[in-house]
Amino acid sequence: MIQLTLYTTLGCHLCETLEAGLSRLAGVEYRLTRVEIGDDEALLARFGERIPVLVDETGAALEGAVSPAGLAEWLAARGWLDENAWQVMQDGESEAPSKPVGAVMRRGRRYLG
Repeated sequence: MIQLTLYTTLGCHLCETLEAGLSRLAGVEYRLTRVEIGDDEALLARFGERIPVLVDETGAALEGAVSPAGLAEWLAARGWLDENAWQVMQDGESEAPSKPVGAVMRRGRRYLG
């Protein structure tokens, strides 16, 4: 089992998207430790504008708004990609293009949808 760390904060839709992609595309068992950066000034200063930040056991990081292809590439470089799941995801994307969504407000903060 591999150990991954996700630097995140409450209400981070990019973090949620990354986690969902990881659960679909990871072809190995993993343990994900979520680190809330909002409660720690040093973490907030370090990761605040870079989240989500996914870090593997070696310290290699995947940062920011990552496309499914970017996540697949990161996983494949480590031998962790479920190739079949990636193919299914690609086939689904080509059949049903996503509709753009505008910004949404959550707790006084604006997030891109």
